[in-house]
Amino acid sequence: MQTEGHFKSTLVALTGALLAMFFLSACQQTQQPAPPAAESKAAPTEKVFIEFRGPWAFVPDPKDAKMLLAIAPKAKGHRDLLVQASNESTLGAGVYELSVPAHSGTVAATADPDIAQADIDAQRLQRALDNKTARYVIRLPVPEAYVIASRHRIRLDTRYPPDASKEKNFATAISLRYDVSSRNGFSLAGTPDNGTFNPLLLEVETPMIRFVIIPGQFDDPNDRCNSHSRESFRALTALLALKLYVDIPNDPADCHGKDPQNHPAANAEGGSWTRLGRLVALLSENLAEVQGANAANIGRGIPDYQHAAMYLFGLPTLDCIIPIVMLRPVPAAPNS
Repeated sequence: MQTEGHFKSTLVALTGALLAMFFLSACQQTQQPAPPAAESKAAPTEKVFIEFRGPWAFVPDPKDAKMLLAIAPKAKGHRDLLVQASNESTLGAGVYELSVPAHSGTVAATADPDIAQADIDAQRLQRALDNKTARYVIRLPVPEAYVIASRHRIRLDTRYPPDASKEKNFATAISLRYDVSSRNGFSLAGTPDNGTFNPLLLEVETPMIRFVIIPGQFDDPNDRCNSHSRESFRALTALLALKLYVDIPNDPADCHGKDPQNHPAANAEGGSWTRLGRLVALLSENLAEVQGANAANIGRGIPDYQHAAMYLFGLPTLDCIIPIVMLRPVPAAPNS
């Protein structure tokens, strides 16, 4: 009997000890802080490219370091600026702003050395920005990267004619890359110098938006001097008061004698139209430059073949063979 009692008492003690350990463990578990909630996964990102083709220059916005200004001349010999995503619109001379959806905000590294660079002071920049009816300005966030979309062999120099040692492959079109969380939210608003512009919600079904300045006429096939490209660059440098000149290595040497960069005053009105230029103007219904009522009557209702050719077939001959310019702000020169 004594053994049985001892056994029972031992069993009760063990059971009590186990129960005490159980409750102590449960108490400790309730007092431990809850494990941190699983971190939410970062929103997936994709790359969207904003491409610029034509006589463009880029400069940091002097009023906001997080913003960038793209500026181009509203030059004779070009059609109105076209902005194109899945939908599109033409823009008159003015100042516009492209809104970009949430993106990484990582500032682009040093621009590719094949992008031409030039200095500009605040006064010259402001004069260009204030030059109404003579320029386009697109304001947009600083991108994550500058990506070259096309290159061409060009000579670029601060004197005319550019020296052969200044020849290299320069960027003639550029894409600004944004790492965005969504393709929804790209929109364009702004103030044209004449008329009004309704804000445009861009439909970005493929990851590309383009700002393109299209030549108003094809180059004369008998003109081996790329006169349109030279005149386009002259318009850009005149707008920004830059002392820069371009030359295209394979052009004949006698091109210098009739280069608009070399005789800006004589070419201020863009010269006379060639027969081919008149034909293109008729096909594109750009009849303002074409003289004669008969020509106007012939051109009515003919579809815009040049516009279609540019975007259906991507004709490279319609591109300006001139360098994109990245501007570096510098202090104003004395007596400027």
